[in-house]
Amino acid sequence: MQVLQAVFFSERPLFEALERHISHAGLAPRDTAFARAIVMTVLRQLGEIDAVIATFLRDPLPVRSGPAELILRMACAELVYLGVPPHAAVSSAVDLATRDSRARHFKGLVNAVARRIGAEGKSVASTLDHEQLSMPTWAWDLLVEQHGEATARAIARAHLAEPPLDISVAREADHWATALSAERLPTGTLRRAAGGRIEDLPGFTQGAWWIQDAAAAMPARLLGDIQGQSVIDLCAAPGGKTAQLAAAGADVIAVDLDAARMDRVRENAGRLGLKVSCVVADARVWQPAVPVDAVLLDAPCSATGTVRRHPEILWRKDRSDLLAQAGLQHDLIRAASRMVRPGGRLVYCVCSLSREEGEDIVEAFLRDTPGFVREPVRSDEVGGETAFLTAAGDLRTLPCHWADRGGMDGFFASRLRRNA
Repeated sequence: MQVLQAVFFSERPLFEALERHISHAGLAPRDTAFARAIVMTVLRQLGEIDAVIATFLRDPLPVRSGPAELILRMACAELVYLGVPPHAAVSSAVDLATRDSRARHFKGLVNAVARRIGAEGKSVASTLDHEQLSMPTWAWDLLVEQHGEATARAIARAHLAEPPLDISVAREADHWATALSAERLPTGTLRRAAGGRIEDLPGFTQGAWWIQDAAAAMPARLLGDIQGQSVIDLCAAPGGKTAQLAAAGADVIAVDLDAARMDRVRENAGRLGLKVSCVVADARVWQPAVPVDAVLLDAPCSATGTVRRHPEILWRKDRSDLLAQAGLQHDLIRAASRMVRPGGRLVYCVCSLSREEGEDIVEAFLRDTPGFVREPVRSDEVGGETAFLTAAGDLRTLPCHWADRGGMDGFFASRLRRNA
């Protein structure tokens, strides 16, 4: 309940809430896994859970009921999706309500509704549109509009599944694939089933690899052979792409506005034994001493492509958020272009599913910025997957891509070259 309160009431990022309230709670591993399962089920199935609860409520719960709604959501997750015995789930829900000064006035209602969910919840859930209810209406409408209903449903199914663990390695990929019991994907990323403490896996303490979704690893590779080249990574934190660039032999300058997040970049680079120059600055005004060979800009965005790992994102946004950072994205790509030497490359990318933050930004930049042209991405640069490429030659991955392998994050990337 503390995790869900942090996410819904305090708008904390899920990973931060999990770290604070579960990872440091001193629970046994089995209890830690169960608590996390309840949280992730509530967030992934939220629309469907709320529809089930609404079936047994005459009126929505008032604000003065405090966390009573969250308690019912957890009970529904346990009863309908996690197979918890009804007596245990109902007892736990009533106990939580009793402990809270506001929810205790609704413990009778919590008890009655939880019992009905235990008796009839699965039957009600079986009649619902699981895919459409897996996201708020604005997000569903956006996906249908921009990708079609069939693809929207495939994306929704991907969002509902636990994602695998993706790993980038600096070297000896075949060795670490064996050591980690991982599959080597066509793009070079290693993939293994999720589960267990990352720090306990072979090679972590030696700095042999880092966690990075397969889709997130593609944009940096679009810069090609960067051995010995000068490369700037803008909006660099937490540092996965910075590590890729440095491991590929580039002379990397990592730039980020957030000093605390830049500390993570330094820590990651140190663990991996990689040399990186870190700069805390606003990328819109900062400039290198001399133009560089390449710039990678992973711009701030709505992050709608990362819902598999951050299922709270869609429920905390609306469509206006897709345009909220458009001005910043335009400013950043123009600033990045001024850092590139003649003949150099610029890769713009976002972990967003919407055109407003991807294709539209690049088209406006090319229209307004003489001297830059799009350099189409080739299928052999992305594991031979033509499905990852747009008609214009940009990279566009979707969560439903590689569904048989466990999917991937949604990413957009465009490679641009400054005329010589």
